[in-house]
Amino acid sequence: MNKLLASFLVLAAVLSPMAHAQLMNSQPIDGIVAVVDEDIILRSELDRQVQAIARQYASNPERLPPQAELERQVLERMIMTKLQVARADGSGVKVSDAELDQTLQQIAQQNRMQVPQLRQAIEAQGSSWQQFRDNVHEEAVVRALRQRVVQSQVSVSDAEVDSLIKNGGGNRDQLHLGHIQITLPEGASAEQIASAEAKANEVSQQLASGMDFAAAAIRYSDAQNALDGGDLGWRGTDELPTAFAKIAENLQAGQASPPVRGPNGFHIIKLIEKRSGQSEIITEYHVRHILIRENEVISSAQAEQQVRALRQRIAAGEDFAKLAKEYSKDANTANIGGDMGWFTKGGYGAQVAKALDETPVGQISEPFHSDVGWHILEPLATRVEDKTAEAERNKARQTIGTRKAEEEYTSFLRQLRAEAYIEIRLPGSDRAGASG
Repeated sequence: MNKLLASFLVLAAVLSPMAHAQLMNSQPIDGIVAVVDEDIILRSELDRQVQAIARQYASNPERLPPQAELERQVLERMIMTKLQVARADGSGVKVSDAELDQTLQQIAQQNRMQVPQLRQAIEAQGSSWQQFRDNVHEEAVVRALRQRVVQSQVSVSDAEVDSLIKNGGGNRDQLHLGHIQITLPEGASAEQIASAEAKANEVSQQLASGMDFAAAAIRYSDAQNALDGGDLGWRGTDELPTAFAKIAENLQAGQASPPVRGPNGFHIIKLIEKRSGQSEIITEYHVRHILIRENEVISSAQAEQQVRALRQRIAAGEDFAKLAKEYSKDANTANIGGDMGWFTKGGYGAQVAKALDETPVGQISEPFHSDVGWHILEPLATRVEDKTAEAERNKARQTIGTRKAEEEYTSFLRQLRAEAYIEIRLPGSDRAGASG
């Protein structure tokens, strides 16, 4: 979008009927802090996001940077979110109301609440439930966009998996890292590179003097996870960018690296913790079962009654497989005598796992209920399997895919921002002005 069109859109927003009425009534007009292509970010929107971050760190306010720097960090994240949401909308990436409701339910469950309780908690903090829904929706849209971009661009071949394992990859050690990034723009000048390097060295010196790493990330990092304290979480060593993994190899737990130049800026890495992978030795179960489904015709009580009657007949000497063929309503196993094959204990859900814990091999379980009906099962045998080699290949494939996905989406975001028209109007911002 050209600058003339952007200026027209901003002028139209300012002179909208509501804005005009505010002006006539001598009320303060909500200022514009950024223009992002055909959209704008209002001062009130930025203030809400900043206040949310402040509440998040209410017990550790010393971790937050000065107000102006915090506003810059939050505004940059809002700009990138708007760009991604706009690209998703233009690409047909949608998140339905049903999917949004499911996500909200998951958030509530993670906090040991029901959705109405979550809403009460949000509103008790002085926040808007609708704004919270909108934020969750935006995050879901961004995840869906990332998935589409990655799926369309990233693939992993068997040859790549073989090569990684052959060259000592597939390392199953995991690292918990912190990350601070001082970004360089595309085609950075010598002056911009020197300025970024000086800033990175200053941050490194402050860390050496005892500054908390998370606080430094919040205050100085340009990475998307800056406001999370730069926490990269647990990653397999082969899932990390090669440069990060090499830096971490030379660090002790709790130690931060000096600044390292990368393609998109300067990086400081902290090794928080390290843990080693272990062999994948698992127990598998060979099981057969009978299922009576509950539906519009058969109630849960009737299904339970049928299963109990079948269990009594088996205990009296009738053949399990024959009764499974005649009565079981599991289309996948009924014709083969209820045989479920070999699987790990959690392979069929928590109810089956619990029944296996309580039922010795060769015995018939007590009837138990699942979301599809009532069951009985018989463990026929168990075996211990070494799945280390299989797990190593799966890990190697995941590692390559994760690394490629990270690189691909980082490149996508850099290009997205470079192509956009962005005008920052935040007073005192070192990025104030237009770009794109």
